[in-house]
Amino acid sequence: MPTNPSDFVGDIPDHYDNGLGPVIFEDFADLLADRCCEEPVAKAVELAAGTGILSRRLRDRLPGGTPLLVTDLNAPMLEVARSKFSDAENVEFAVANAMDLPFEDETYDLIVCQFGVMFFPDKPASFREAARVLKPGGRYVFNVWSAMSENPFSQVAYDVGLRFFPDNPPGFYRVPFHYGDPGAVRSDLAAGGWRDVEHETIRLDTRVANPEAFAAGLVFGNPLIDEIRDRGGVNPEEIAADLLSALGDAFGANGFAMPLSATTFVCRLH
Repeated sequence: MPTNPSDFVGDIPDHYDNGLGPVIFEDFADLLADRCCEEPVAKAVELAAGTGILSRRLRDRLPGGTPLLVTDLNAPMLEVARSKFSDAENVEFAVANAMDLPFEDETYDLIVCQFGVMFFPDKPASFREAARVLKPGGRYVFNVWSAMSENPFSQVAYDVGLRFFPDNPPGFYRVPFHYGDPGAVRSDLAAGGWRDVEHETIRLDTRVANPEAFAAGLVFGNPLIDEIRDRGGVNPEEIAADLLSALGDAFGANGFAMPLSATTFVCRLH
């Protein structure tokens, strides 16, 4: 099962940004950016930034003099993120592994990560690294998806894959939604040395204005497409068409609304 952000390669970043971004990432990015900017920020770093959906919003909200470093393990995703900024915007980009950050101790007063922690293979290690590079009094702000049952589009996508490959269903959608228990996250944070932690579960109804693009993004915008191609024997376009139909059955055709749920954590270092 793919669990590594570096698996988001090839055409995946564009499908991710254009097909999935407007539906499942942008509203949460607005909320997370607002939360990050509730207090003054002198120096910020984003982990697992992907295609820069949150990065763009952070830059728009942070003072122009506040440097922002945008990082991801995946260079192709970062290139999409880079295209959203001008050279004058005080943004830098770097490939970085959240389990082994290439930064000195006490470098930043804000660390932020949108929907990346679920993919980290050693979550307590990533939390220890965040604590190491954060200044005393600094904040680590991140969010994670709630369970598949709270984000039913993911179950629809998984079930479509299961229909096409009943003996060996693609497992990607089990990964982003496996970390939805706030208690489990808080336990890992404690193992990483964090004591001052608050969390809030946020539920939204999102409007899917372009169901075709969204269905295509669910197939081609993440490593599910590699699982499909590895198994062979099925045209991925056929799966996308079947998924579009299944989404219509679940939520309504010709544009629809669907529920989303995620939990935001604000962790402060003392």
